[in-house]
Amino acid sequence: MKKLIFSAFLIFGMVSLAYSQNSGFGIKAGLSSTELDFKSNQFVPQGAQTGYHLGVYGRIGGAGFFVQPEVLFTQTSGKFLSDQNQISAEFNRLDIPVMMGVRFFKIFRLQAGPIASLNIDSKLKDAGNTLGEAKFKEATLGYQAGLGLDLGNLSVDAKYEGGLSKWTDNISSFQTDNRINQWVLSVGFKIF
Repeated sequence: MKKLIFSAFLIFGMVSLAYSQNSGFGIKAGLSSTELDFKSNQFVPQGAQTGYHLGVYGRIGGAGFFVQPEVLFTQTSGKFLSDQNQISAEFNRLDIPVMMGVRFFKIFRLQAGPIASLNIDSKLKDAGNTLGEAKFKEATLGYQAGLGLDLGNLSVDAKYEGGLSKWTDNISSFQTDNRINQWVLSVGFKIF
């Protein structure tokens, strides 16, 4: 319930910002490429997996600077081997990045900022009884940095996301250091 109330206030704030000068409000969606690494000898990553995100953004700025908060539903996944068994992990979360940056040549953006991720439903699949359930954290922090391109009402963002906090400290009795690190490509459309 707290997540829903927080999200409603954030969306209301973004809509309010959209009515100010040199700003906008829009929708965005995109893909991500995530390689799951628990940094544990027990769990061997099995390559990058594709995920997706969709949501809304608001942008306010002037004099070449901007702030762009976003609220995105994000689904990422990963695969790893444990005792020769392939196990899948799925992360469904509400991401709230706040990008800050500069515009140049009227169409390019250089941006970076923090991202808060709220766990909606993260789980291990096909883990069987050997690993049991992993306890994933309710929220984590990270950062994003990248470039953006604005062409009329259309925007394209290419960013790297790094995790500053862990999604889980351990799986069963094994210590892990699982952070979400991924490449993100988004397309947005400014509504007003």
